Amino acid sequence: MIQSRTIPNALTIAGSDPSGGAGIQADLKTFSALGVYGTSVITALTAQNTRGVSGVHPIPSGFIDAQLATLLDDVTIDAVKIGMVASRDVAETIRASLERCRPRWIVLDPVMVAKSGDVLVDDAGIAAVRDLLVPLADVVTPNLPEAAVLLDRPTPHSRTAMEALAGPLRDLGAGATLLKGGHLPGRECPDLLITAGDAIWLEGSRVDTANLHGTGCTLSSAIAARLAHGDALPDAVATAKAWLEAALTASSRLDVGQGQGPVHHFHAWW
Repeated sequence: MIQSRTIPNALTIAGSDPSGGAGIQADLKTFSALGVYGTSVITALTAQNTRGVSGVHPIPSGFIDAQLATLLDDVTIDAVKIGMVASRDVAETIRASLERCRPRWIVLDPVMVAKSGDVLVDDAGIAAVRDLLVPLADVVTPNLPEAAVLLDRPTPHSRTAMEALAGPLRDLGAGATLLKGGHLPGRECPDLLITAGDAIWLEGSRVDTANLHGTGCTLSSAIAARLAHGDALPDAVATAKAWLEAALTASSRLDVGQGQGPVHHFHAWW
């Protein structure tokens, strides 16, 4: 007898981080921590640690296509998170694959700049993400500098300036956008969830920690995991945000590297 699945499957399409705090590694940890079976397709290899990125080696688009085709031919994917996309060829490959076999949910984290300040994607890659992948996504999760790059506007530094981006972000074509306010000054970390008909503030407190490596990857994959479990989008975002805050708070228990350390994905267990 064939039993119905009770544990959802998620896919991360992203770059690899040898230090384990960001990219594919952070996504798979997040999926596991939130009760989702994780699969992965690697778009780039990086040489990096908690102090910075010293090299990026893109995977050829043809091999990314082979990874996706082979996986999607066999595994039913409930939600996909897309991270680092370094070229137009790769963006076209991902879009074509997901259009042929589309999961219920697509979460796009427009990774462009590492926490260390290292630029990971060139202008052509940025344009490809904006033109090809943003319209494909159910939700996009830019931080304030990434939103500014996508819109070719100054980085917002206030809630009012964030709200002013709601219309232009809707015009990019995604189903929804989570505009992350972590770069705002002050003790709060408010995010703005922008849907087709509304803009909802999600409040949060800033955690006093230097362990911020991979927070964007982790949040977007947590949203994908909760969507895979069947949460409505606002609930998935709120739950993922609260879970990330707990992972940041517990990050002091880790001793990883000499720069910006990772969050503690498995804080509920050890």
